[in-house]
Amino acid sequence: MATSTEEGRVRAFGAAVRLRRDELGLSQEGLGYKARVHRTYVSDVERGARNPTVKVIWKLAVALDTEPSVLFAVAEGL
Repeated sequence: MATSTEEGRVRAFGAAVRLRRDELGLSQEGLGYKARVHRTYVSDVERGARNPTVKVIWKLAVALDTEPSVLFAVAEGL
């Protein structure tokens, strides 16, 4: 899935979020609660339908007990 298009990068980041969420056994609702974002926003990020801000990326990373750089590294490898 490694791609240089902006849409591809956004989808890959969303896939990285989903992989980490699944590793932790969290639902989208659970992640949304921990990150203080709506469940539908989490769904949109994971599907690549939203391009999250740096603020939201940090909130998701903290809720996923990781660093944004790790999520980006995983996304680059997809």
